[in-house]
Amino acid sequence: MKSADMRISYLISRSSRYVFTIGWIALVTALFVVLRDELDTTLIALLYLIPLGLISAYWGMGPGVGGALLTFLTFNYFFIRPYYTLAVHRLTDMVILAIFLVVAVAISRLVGRLQASLLAATAREREVTQLYALSSALSASQDENEIVEILANQIQEISHAGRLEIDLAGSNSFSLPLSSANLTERPPELAIPMQTARGLLGEIRLWKTTPSIRPEEQRLLETLASQAALALERARLRQTESRAKILEESDQLKSILLSSVSHELRTPLSTIKAAASSLRGHAVSWDSPASAELISAIDDEADHLNILVGNLLDMSRIESGALKPKREWNILSEIVASVLTRMRYVSDEHTLEVDLPENLPFVPVDYVQMEQVFTNLLSNSLKYAPIHTNIQIQARAEGQAICIRVSNQGPQVPPEHLERIFDKFYRVTAADRVTGTGLGLSICKGIVEAHGGRIWAENIPDGFAFVFTLPRLLDGAPPPQLPMDPEVE
Repeated sequence: MKSADMRISYLISRSSRYVFTIGWIALVTALFVVLRDELDTTLIALLYLIPLGLISAYWGMGPGVGGALLTFLTFNYFFIRPYYTLAVHRLTDMVILAIFLVVAVAISRLVGRLQASLLAATAREREVTQLYALSSALSASQDENEIVEILANQIQEISHAGRLEIDLAGSNSFSLPLSSANLTERPPELAIPMQTARGLLGEIRLWKTTPSIRPEEQRLLETLASQAALALERARLRQTESRAKILEESDQLKSILLSSVSHELRTPLSTIKAAASSLRGHAVSWDSPASAELISAIDDEADHLNILVGNLLDMSRIESGALKPKREWNILSEIVASVLTRMRYVSDEHTLEVDLPENLPFVPVDYVQMEQVFTNLLSNSLKYAPIHTNIQIQARAEGQAICIRVSNQGPQVPPEHLERIFDKFYRVTAADRVTGTGLGLSICKGIVEAHGGRIWAENIPDGFAFVFTLPRLLDGAPPPQLPMDPEVE
């Protein structure tokens, strides 16, 4: 029933052009009849060509040729003597009528063809513009949902569909109801497969409330579907490539981690094994000074292993987002003193200088995590700084933050490496020259940023320094006053 109504509407639209043509010719004829005595017959024939050209230009060849035949009859009836009859008595009038008919029909056909050619050129230009707009939009898109949305907007602009469905194979369907009528009760007016060389990617289905889709519209829609299919395939290939790249990088990181960890674990385990074997085999008396050194070596290497395992656990927590610092008010000097006490044996070949003001305010930090930060920074400084050089720890209150600096007299780092030294496994020095898992500085960055601060590295005149800041406020509250703090007015 709806299809019949659409066909009737289409026929009425076509018929209205002929009705307007008849009305326009009648109006012009009435005007010429009033001026008949003032105008020559040949001039009237020429003037009749003007409305015929306009009719053909605006309403097409059919109304133009029809208007030419109607004008031929009205011209004969009203302007060729005897008036108000189709009879022609003079040969001259017959020649005029014949020439008029030929010229009128020729002009109508010519103007009609020109108009049709203009419409075709305009349609092709619109198609090219729409294809270019779609291609430009799709080339910048890498997401399937975005591609489908762009395609749906372009299809609606072309077809003015009442309902549009885009069904992607292996994905959710996209449905766009554009009319209050339930058009899905009948089959779609047009179904376009989205096909590529790799197979069927989906299908586009259209329902219309206006006249049927024209062949040129269908051709354009099929082209749009092909362009969208290629964009979808490109997006899926890019996603596959990204996943493959991520897996490759993950495998590479795992290989680096296993190699580094196995190398790092072997040294302390060898020391522990050798010391334990000596004590167990009674090669060394328990009462001798050598036994105390062996026990101390076991204890130190066990601490080293504990740091390595702790770094691995901290790194996994940082990457999973599970590192949640338990921030409480702590005294920074106590944290530093605890770290220095634990590292006194590994730092005995360097001079450690601590410059922490007595009135330094409390800092809201996780005690254990901040110990890890200082331990990793000091370990890095001890690795790279020459023996018998100074390593300095300084802290100052600057505005709403505490600024801490750990500096050493080691070699400076090229500026292009300063930003990357906090990346996992990144080293400026060759791996065979400096031991370590390559995770220490990455863990420092994760912990400091989890506290709301930031960390960076910089070259100083006599060496190298790590600098990081920590906020002084805890949930907007300032630190409690120390007894030696000056009173704030």
